[in-house]
Amino acid sequence: MNLVTIDFIKLTLGVLATIGLYSVLYQETKIYRFFEHVFLGLAAGYALVAVWTETLYVNWWSRMFGSFAEDGTTMAEPGRWAYAILLPIGLMAYFVFSKKNNWMSRIPIGIILGMWAGQQVFIWWNTYGPQINATMQPLVPTTWDTWFVPYMVGMEPAQAAEIRANIHLSQAITNFIFLLTFLSAFSYFLFSFELKGKFMLGFNRMGRWFLMIGFGAIFGSTVMARFALAIDRLSFIFVEWAQAASRFFG
Repeated sequence: MNLVTIDFIKLTLGVLATIGLYSVLYQETKIYRFFEHVFLGLAAGYALVAVWTETLYVNWWSRMFGSFAEDGTTMAEPGRWAYAILLPIGLMAYFVFSKKNNWMSRIPIGIILGMWAGQQVFIWWNTYGPQINATMQPLVPTTWDTWFVPYMVGMEPAQAAEIRANIHLSQAITNFIFLLTFLSAFSYFLFSFELKGKFMLGFNRMGRWFLMIGFGAIFGSTVMARFALAIDRLSFIFVEWAQAASRFFG
């Protein structure tokens, strides 16, 4: 069996799997369930291999035994045998299947939850700290020479840096709109006290509209992402498989 035949068979199986999975658009049939189970099985097998190659081997095994340099004799990184204690701790999780000793499975769970809780403070700040900093925008222009930022292509780096250091009127207006949008959307989540007055109620209603616009854009991008997946599958069928079929039959 030559490479052309093997390539055609593999792509044909992929086409059948694609059509079988998209058959759910008509209704959930046994064909769809078959290919769904095939996909889940392949995903589970891939995840098992990925856990070892991308997580356990890199972050545990290689650090425990160390690594050698390119010559194969010089240690590039010494082994840290303290990592070996992680093996019995991890194996304790399988005691969940034992009725007598299932309490031991709570030990690795408690360790993981404790480490996870400690990391969340750092992760939270790395995630939301830049966003909080991005809301602190200057609202007062520092120059009135031009309304808009000048065209800086071909300028000297020092002159371009001087222009970037100033806040032009158009930038100040943009920052004001951004701050207004942020504060109005943020006011929608103030549940500690009741908002009273026409101004606060109108400000809160405007924030609700901004949130709806933002969610609509997110949902629209989700739909486009689904279309991108469908277009990719159609390209796979009508381009890659068609080319393989022409080579196989031609």
